[in-house]
Amino acid sequence: MPAPQGALPTGDPGTSDSGRSGLPAALAAYLIWGLLPLYLILVSSVPPFEFVGWRIVWTLPICALIVSVRGQWGEIRAALFNFQTLKILLATATLIAINWFVYVWAIQTGHVYAASLGYYINPLLNVLLGTVLLGEKLSRLQWTAVALAAAGVAVLAAGALTTLWISLTLAFSFGTYGLLRKRVPVGALPGLTVESGLLLLPAMGIAAWYAASPAGSAFDDSLLLSLAIILGGVLTAIPLWLFAVAAKRMAYSTLGFIQFLAPTIVFVLGLTVFEEELKPAQALCFALIWIALALFVWDLWSKSRVRPAAS
Repeated sequence: MPAPQGALPTGDPGTSDSGRSGLPAALAAYLIWGLLPLYLILVSSVPPFEFVGWRIVWTLPICALIVSVRGQWGEIRAALFNFQTLKILLATATLIAINWFVYVWAIQTGHVYAASLGYYINPLLNVLLGTVLLGEKLSRLQWTAVALAAAGVAVLAAGALTTLWISLTLAFSFGTYGLLRKRVPVGALPGLTVESGLLLLPAMGIAAWYAASPAGSAFDDSLLLSLAIILGGVLTAIPLWLFAVAAKRMAYSTLGFIQFLAPTIVFVLGLTVFEEELKPAQALCFALIWIALALFVWDLWSKSRVRPAAS
């Protein structure tokens, strides 16, 4: 939902006019997400459920700091007193919490390719949501790209049935999250702040439960680990904010194909850092998806050159 012209100077960048490009924000968000497994190595000793709790706890103050600097508390108050908006943000908060837990668990248990597959499926879901629910249109070449990408995912899914639930949970939770965040009438950062606030009490409960357990809280293990856990708040708030900005400025189907950047980075990390075996089906999927991405980007680039000439 684009904001009126002139809203950018005082409002959230996610609510700016549709003429501003969301590409830089999208690229930055997906680059951070692609490199996230490297960060998760630092906190690999923290149980996934506890880590997600701490992640939520430390995301809220980062959001609050940025909101204070930008003077956006008025938007947050408006969202909190709008029942429909609050209901949607409660749904998005639940979806993103599920997504965080499954992703962290998958990386920590060695299912890096399954996590990557989830974010290869997600753009296909974005295309479906964008075309069916938002009325967005794809060209013939773009549909060819979608077909190639779908074939690649099908090849990979056929060889990964036991972990397919991981991939599907990640794809559907984040795909639905993105769709709802695109439609909710609240700015990117205020919305993320409200989501974090809604999750705060359950997150604090999780942290307290682990602190009372015989093993104790991971946050007390060492200064280095504590700082790494706090960093999780930064690495959560910043890319999610950037994603929400991009989702409001770009066609959702286009945003979905840019998302191939993140799982590609994760695939490379799986091969190099995590040293997982690359099966032939995975290699074929990788090739098909990159061909699809090349076709999609070429089509967008060609159209962007034609429009200025026509005007």
